[in-house]
Amino acid sequence: MATEATPVPELDAAVVERWRCGGGELVDLLSQAQAELGPVAGFRLGERPTVLVTGPQAVQHVLAQHPDRYVKRSHRARVLIGDGVLAATGEAWKRQRRLLQSQFTSTGMRRYEQRITAAAGTAAERWAAYARTGETFDLGEEMRRFALDTIWRSLTGHPLDAAVERELASMGTVVAALPTLPADAVEAQQEVAADLARIDAVARCAIDAARDGAAGPEGPGLLHVLLDAATERPEYTDRLIRDELVTLLLAGHETTATTLTWLHLLLDRHPEARAAALAAGDAGSAERREAVQALVSETLRLYPSAWLLPRHAIADDVLAGFAVDAGTDVLVCPYLTHRDPRLWPDPEHFDPRRFTTPGARPTGQGAYLPFGTGPRACLGLQFAMRESTVLLEHLLPAPTPLLHSTPTGAAYSITVRPDGPTPATLTTP
Repeated sequence: MATEATPVPELDAAVVERWRCGGGELVDLLSQAQAELGPVAGFRLGERPTVLVTGPQAVQHVLAQHPDRYVKRSHRARVLIGDGVLAATGEAWKRQRRLLQSQFTSTGMRRYEQRITAAAGTAAERWAAYARTGETFDLGEEMRRFALDTIWRSLTGHPLDAAVERELASMGTVVAALPTLPADAVEAQQEVAADLARIDAVARCAIDAARDGAAGPEGPGLLHVLLDAATERPEYTDRLIRDELVTLLLAGHETTATTLTWLHLLLDRHPEARAAALAAGDAGSAERREAVQALVSETLRLYPSAWLLPRHAIADDVLAGFAVDAGTDVLVCPYLTHRDPRLWPDPEHFDPRRFTTPGARPTGQGAYLPFGTGPRACLGLQFAMRESTVLLEHLLPAPTPLLHSTPTGAAYSITVRPDGPTPATLTTP
């Protein structure tokens, strides 16, 4: 290790203890560490030291330049997704990611365009019915239904039906329970065994149907890619195919649904942003699409899909001039990077113009990473942006949601979610 490296500055242990006794969110402690100590800050939650990383150069160092030194040990949702690509490590992860990568390139995305548009059209029809009847609906649940329909079509070739939707609601139950599950894997599985059984039953039926050659009305989907791989690669057992299927279901709908829910909450507070997007160009124009994409991008700045990216240092290293010892837990926090006033002027303000006005946002790598960065960046970035944009192009010109109440805060788990229901009706402008 270079002799010029200095120890990582650490929060006073008394500060950590006050936070622990106060029962606050982890983000509160991380925010204090960043505010007091800067873009590389240390503290201790147990025996091992922990280092918080929020500065762009340090973020790039950990995630993009030296992922071999800062490794992903396990995923918080492993009890649900098993050995799927999000939780896999080492050579297994490389093989699994390589298989899926081609499905989410610009070329690969073309096969899902029609399915995304169909799911958006179905959502728009539901909204038209809500507008006619004046029925109250939950905005977050509507976004979740759309996102789940989109990924289900992409995986199986079938539109989402009510029975599958009802059973897959168990995924949300498991995700909500993750922060309170026992650390022991067997005990954790026992705590949510009934929900896992429902999810497994859906996965088993989908796999059996695809194996029997029953492509959906929209043609074969991603599940068929996994089954084809199993004919040549013995590691693709039924269990791994199940894990990949559930991983894609979870990653393919949870983050998108959460982003779209936050976006509607932000538009409720900032109707001028909605009006500006609609005024940017005619429906279907490049100008309109750019403006809608900016709404999504700014929402992801405030509420990134991956708000916290845990890593583990397996070798001694020098990070932004600071000595990081092997065995250190490292937390990269896009949520705080995106709210750093040194990078983003007036960072708490929702302003989509940051993404349409030249020079209005930092351009350096590591300053904006809502889907992570480096080799483990989210595979579905293009998919998520495309489905969000297509849905908004359908819904923004429609009647405006009138929220009856709004969540007062956020819940920090795998994603940053609104911490309450979002009941709404639709009103005609």
